[in-house]
Amino acid sequence: MKYNIYKSIGFSILSGLIFVACSSNSKKSDEKMQATDTAVTVVTDTVQKMASQNKMEDPGKAVFINTCVVCHQANASGVPGNFPPLDSGSWVGREPTELIKIVLQGLKGEIEVKGEKYKNAMPPQAELTDNEIASVLSYIRSNFGNNFDSITPEMVKKVRAKIKK
Repeated sequence: MKYNIYKSIGFSILSGLIFVACSSNSKKSDEKMQATDTAVTVVTDTVQKMASQNKMEDPGKAVFINTCVVCHQANASGVPGNFPPLDSGSWVGREPTELIKIVLQGLKGEIEVKGEKYKNAMPPQAELTDNEIASVLSYIRSNFGNNFDSITPEMVKKVRAKIKK
């Protein structure tokens, strides 16, 4: 999806450059066309590099940034009294099935994490795909001082199926 955005941006820039190059007299037009060719190469290379970097980025990190950061913060430390941490010593090391259920169904009521109580509800994130849930939970379980096994999309699929029954 991000790659398409970069393609659109690149196309818009290229269209503008070509318009400028084609709207002059012939001698100036040749010079502008050469400059446009150079600009096309630069823009194309930049768009391809940006798309490549996004493909290499951990998909779990992307889900974390887009879904979890607002409450749990970029460093997974949470917000004291409001949103629990996801870093070392938190609930992240619990049974994968329990974590998957929390993501799919949300969490209500008072909980205690690392000796501190939290009352804010976590809304369900059931709109995330099995791959997204597995990726984000695996990302959290292997970062922020955590060192736990990954969670697979198959594990998420099984839990989701049990919840729907």
